[in-house]
Amino acid sequence: MSPASTGASTIVGAASPAPVVDSRMAPGGPGYRRMSFALFLAGVATFALLYSTQALLPLISGEFGVAASEASWTVAAATGGLALFVLPMSALSERFGRRTVMTASLAVAVTVGLLVPFAPSLTALVALRAVQGAALAGLPASATAYLAEEVRPKALVTAIGLFVAGNSVGGMSGRVITGWVAQEWGWRVAVGVIGAIAVACAVAFRALLPAPKHFVAGSLRPRVLARTVRDHLSDPLLRRLYAIGALFMTVFGGVYTVIGYRLSEAPFGLPQGIVGSIFLIYLVGTVSASTAGRLVGRLGRRGALYAAGGTTASGLLLSLAGSLPLVLLGLVLITGGFFAGHAVASSAVSKTATRGRAQASALYQSAYYVGSSAGSMVGAVAFHAGGWAGTVGVGLLAVVGVVTITVLGTRAARVAARRGPVPVAVR
Repeated sequence: MSPASTGASTIVGAASPAPVVDSRMAPGGPGYRRMSFALFLAGVATFALLYSTQALLPLISGEFGVAASEASWTVAAATGGLALFVLPMSALSERFGRRTVMTASLAVAVTVGLLVPFAPSLTALVALRAVQGAALAGLPASATAYLAEEVRPKALVTAIGLFVAGNSVGGMSGRVITGWVAQEWGWRVAVGVIGAIAVACAVAFRALLPAPKHFVAGSLRPRVLARTVRDHLSDPLLRRLYAIGALFMTVFGGVYTVIGYRLSEAPFGLPQGIVGSIFLIYLVGTVSASTAGRLVGRLGRRGALYAAGGTTASGLLLSLAGSLPLVLLGLVLITGGFFAGHAVASSAVSKTATRGRAQASALYQSAYYVGSSAGSMVGAVAFHAGGWAGTVGVGLLAVVGVVTITVLGTRAARVAARRGPVPVAVR
């Protein structure tokens, strides 16, 4: 009897199915380097534009004849626009695609960036910055989702790390470049240079980013989105993490919005280029954020938050000194403490949320940038009223808030432990 008549060949074929090939990107594979570099450039453009006026506030104050509290709106409007629109942008990316939303966001943001140098008044400048911030909300809302869909799980952390590196490089280089350019040619030319750099980054991003292969469009259902947001906001742990992120950013936003005024005035009298170079201290934050995981491993999540808060508070107090080296050391401690605390809180959000992680992260980012806007405005008002000591006072109050919320979390965890097994999310 032939094999065909016995069905032997069919059985052999059924027992040896073709292996399933994971078509997502991985290091060394097709498109991975292009994708990584594209998102790195998107991160550079986003944060260079978002904080492009922060190092230039004394010059903006001088041209328009306004106080620090008014000039700080050029920063607060951008971060506030991002905070308001990050959640809606995350919903749009679910419907229209990650690459589409990121491309549109960058296109609008860089277009506005080319108009900013021609703002005829402070009011017009603030309005343009608000539109720019709202447009940039499409990047953080879509980039991590794109990576989660298009990159293999084992390579995801590395890919996201490159995007975050672009954020930090953009935030730092944007401030440093504007400081030195403005020293020679004024703040308008400085923000114009940042706009031109962002245009180049946006064009390269769109040309390099591979088309998505694994995106599945969803529907824009406001009820579903509202229910997910409501569930996240009703979770006590997530609420605490959102508040901690906002308070840490209140300190950071206030300090770096006002520091240019302090260092350019007596007794320091530093030139604009040197003031802009102060933002190189951001490199300390890159290191502290990358080591936050080891800190949590040694101290636990709440212990790491206490350490971050204590480091930040120490830096704030040290910055009150009249010595420039001590002020710079204070900024190092503030920066290191902030980035460590931010890394701990933001990573805890994704671990705590069991569903709707994109919306949970978007809510954290929204709270984070609300804190940035609040810090920029309140820190500047306090500086106008009481000098650097006023800004430090605002920062210390925010750190007290972080510690208080962490203490409440510790008590809640102890109560839960007495009642039964502690959920993984609050350990």
